[in-house]
Amino acid sequence: MAGNAGSTVRFPSNGHDAQGYLAVPAAGSGPGVVVIQEWWGLVDHIRDVCDRLAGEGFVALAPDLYRGETTAEPDEAGKLMMELDIERAAKDMSGAVDFLRDHEAVTTDRLGAIGFCMGGGLVLVLAARNGDKIGAAVSFYGVFKGETPDLSGITAPVLVHFGDADALAPMEQVRALESTLREQAGGDVTFEIYRGAGHAFYNDTNTDGYDPEAAAAAEERTLRFLREHLDA
Repeated sequence: MAGNAGSTVRFPSNGHDAQGYLAVPAAGSGPGVVVIQEWWGLVDHIRDVCDRLAGEGFVALAPDLYRGETTAEPDEAGKLMMELDIERAAKDMSGAVDFLRDHEAVTTDRLGAIGFCMGGGLVLVLAARNGDKIGAAVSFYGVFKGETPDLSGITAPVLVHFGDADALAPMEQVRALESTLREQAGGDVTFEIYRGAGHAFYNDTNTDGYDPEAAAAAEERTLRFLREHLDA
C-alpha cells in the first residue's frame, strides 16, 4: 500500500472528546475504515497503516485509545494495556465509528474495521458492539487473555490473520477463538494462517518479527476483503 499523509481529529465519545488520526484519499472520498492500535498506542506504524489505506482509496481513522500515551517498551506497553478501561475504549471506538460514518468524505454507510495485536481482539469487540454499522472486520493476531467476551453481536464477515509461530497466540488459542467466532458471529468467518510467521508479522517496524512475505499476502487478502464487502 502506498502512503497518503493524514491529520489529527477530535470527535465526541459518550459526552467527552476523544481524538484520533484520520487519513483521506487523494480523490477526497472513499469507504470508511476504523483502525485499532497495537498495545504500543497510536504510534507511527498505526498512522502509516491509515496513510496506506488512504493510498488505496479508503478513509481511515485510528482512535487514540490511550489518550495520547505511547511507548516502545514492552513492559510499559503491557502496563498500559492492563490499565485500559475496556468500557471507555469501547465507547471511544463506537464514537470513532459514528464520526467516520457521518464524515463527508465517507461514501459507505457500513464501515470496515481492522485491529492489530491488542487491537486484533478489540476490533472484534467493536464489531460486536456496533452490529450492522460494520460491514467487514479484520483481526491481525489478536486473542483474548482470559474470558472471551460475547461476540454474538457481530453481523459482518470476519477475516482473521495469525502466524503459526506466534508465541503470544499458540495455535490452540487460535483454534478456540475460531470456534467461538464460528459459533457466535452472524457473518462468514475466515482464518488465514501463515507458516513460520510470528507475532506482529505485519508490523514493518518490528525488526524481530516482521515477515515481508506473510505481510504482503495478508495485506492483499485484507484489501480484497474490504473492497468486496464495502463495495469499494
